[in-house]
Amino acid sequence: MTELPDWVRLQKALSVEARVGFTDLEGNQYRFSEFLCLSFGKTPNVLTSTEKRRWQDIGNQFARYSQMTLQQRQHLVADTRRFLNDLKQNTQRRLVEDQSQTEHPMVRVPKTKPLVEKQQASSELGSKKNLDLPLAKLAAVGSKNSEYLGRLGLHKVRDLLYYYPRDHINYARQVNMADLVPGETVTIMGTVKRCNCFSSPRNKKLTILDIVLKDSTGQIKLSRFFAGFRYSNRSWQYQQKRRYPVGAVVAASGLVKKNKYGITLEDPELEVLEHPGGSIDSMKIGRVVPVYSLTEGVPADQVRRAIIAALPYTSLIKEPLPVNFRKEYGLMGVSDA
Repeated sequence: MTELPDWVRLQKALSVEARVGFTDLEGNQYRFSEFLCLSFGKTPNVLTSTEKRRWQDIGNQFARYSQMTLQQRQHLVADTRRFLNDLKQNTQRRLVEDQSQTEHPMVRVPKTKPLVEKQQASSELGSKKNLDLPLAKLAAVGSKNSEYLGRLGLHKVRDLLYYYPRDHINYARQVNMADLVPGETVTIMGTVKRCNCFSSPRNKKLTILDIVLKDSTGQIKLSRFFAGFRYSNRSWQYQQKRRYPVGAVVAASGLVKKNKYGITLEDPELEVLEHPGGSIDSMKIGRVVPVYSLTEGVPADQVRRAIIAALPYTSLIKEPLPVNFRKEYGLMGVSDA
């Protein structure tokens, strides 16, 4: 049985203590500090090891509450309220995730290759150990792309590393075709059963790529649409069909949709793998994909590629927090973050 703290009672006790001026208020059974000490003496089983250490440390501090100065009491009460608020959110999120795993037991994490290999990171840095390096000098960016990135105010490596996403799309959930649910973003794996690429009979400017994938639980038809006369070229269409031969293993990511023909993925991202157990190389398929603020003429993938190229430089960012502080609160380093 999942054991959860009494969030409401704990927060109410802390709120009342703050309202009366941190006097260690005496209740019907216990003083404020005694109640908190007893409450934090019972460590909930749903906490992580780091959270358990923090929980026990707070309990030890309340055991010394009567000897603390007013300022120390104020700090401890405020810190405890913040901790409980964060802890409540984290435990509720984990419980929802655990429930989701129970309801969808076939959900897996796709096998992906690292976006930046260690050797690549070392060679990329070389002698250019400078966060103020112009983007034009990054091999994966170049002068032309740097001009486009400049429209977003991105001129140096430092700018890229601090250009945070406004949202994320989670493709890091691999499910069987029989378990697809409309509205979810997922990744599926399957072998090509059939592939066709042709110009629409109703609109010669529209080319359609249809692929039917199958796995052990079912099959799905995926479609991609290409607008423009250049895609109506039969040679180009033949090349597309050759990319997805019958029997090839394909990873596909996208938003699950239901139309009159059944379940499909909307505008799917596709990658052919070397073999059934092969790793995904794409920077989007099978991953948590960052969504950045953009401007006209600057596509999302251009920003993503540039930021990936700048990732080796994270090792040059100075840590703002002391090591002991990070260890105490279980915080990762800034370069990892």
